[in-house]
Amino acid sequence: MEKVLVGMSGGVDSSVAAKILIDQGYSVAGVTLKLFSNEDILCAEKEGKTCCALSDVQDARSVAFRLGIDHFVYNFREYFTEKVINHFVQSYLEGNTPNPCIECNRWIKFDKMLERARLLGYEYIATGHYARSEYDPASMRWLLKKGIDPAKDQSYVLYTLTQDQLAHTLFPLGGMDKRQVRSIAEAAGLVNAKKADSQDICFVPGGDYGAFIEKAAPGKVEPGPYVNAEGTVVGTHKGVAHYTIGQRRGIGIALGQAAYVTAKDAKTNTVSLGPNEALMSRSLVAQDVNLIAVDLTEFERLAKPMRVTAKIRYNQKEQDAWISPEGIGRIRVDFDADQRAVTPGQAVVFYSGDIVVGGGTI
Repeated sequence: MEKVLVGMSGGVDSSVAAKILIDQGYSVAGVTLKLFSNEDILCAEKEGKTCCALSDVQDARSVAFRLGIDHFVYNFREYFTEKVINHFVQSYLEGNTPNPCIECNRWIKFDKMLERARLLGYEYIATGHYARSEYDPASMRWLLKKGIDPAKDQSYVLYTLTQDQLAHTLFPLGGMDKRQVRSIAEAAGLVNAKKADSQDICFVPGGDYGAFIEKAAPGKVEPGPYVNAEGTVVGTHKGVAHYTIGQRRGIGIALGQAAYVTAKDAKTNTVSLGPNEALMSRSLVAQDVNLIAVDLTEFERLAKPMRVTAKIRYNQKEQDAWISPEGIGRIRVDFDADQRAVTPGQAVVFYSGDIVVGGGTI
């Protein structure tokens, strides 16, 4: 009987993933990853509540007991702080807008968890992500594919997966929608069957990224000048970490017309403002590229651009584009139509139908 270690966050998705694998005949155990404490995320107790309550661990343990499987808690705090929190803070200080969920998947869920699973003798890990994987004999590669439900597809945040990780990861929910998942949870009597989905970044209490970065990097987030398209100073901002490309709300000054954040320069501590049309562009360059459906080295020798669809943020509809090599580990993306608010630090992910070709950091 093949053994699977299921990452159980305490939510309904990962709980149902474990239930499905048990029903499919796997030998299953659950694991909840302790990624940070209140001290790590600079959060103190307030009104009897804490930022990272024990309720998620308790929910995961309750589900494991209900399913009759072992449940473990692994402490990955130090690694999570180094690879996710510190990267998040530094990226904002450099004027970028990172996606910490992608970094967590890259370094924690599909790296450290798989490493630990192997040490314990498990052939596979599994998560509650809405995505699919399959082996393609023609290309002799593992493929990552979109989840069947377009409203829940999470393939965008999984583009960093390697061939080895895909070969040893199961996605039981890839062919399901949320309604089906909750129905299974209710039928099984799971305590979290109606638990709401998490929306915020897990380590930023209340979603205030700027305040978090100010606490994490004291003295490094300083006010500076707003400038217009001509370079004229038109006001004072709170610090580049408080803004992202395309932002309109929270700018705090009136210019007589709608103004958006069009650029950030951490070196000069300036935030550029302009009209909506200044946010439009048709090309970008991605670095730190990972390709799944094709071999990266072979792609870098490509003589002609490859036709794909691509998206530059999680909830965006895919856009027609061409991709071509732009040096080692870099890809140029040329869209057929203007894209709004291409944001440095975010991910661009390439698709061919429902197959994830790969992606990189803008």
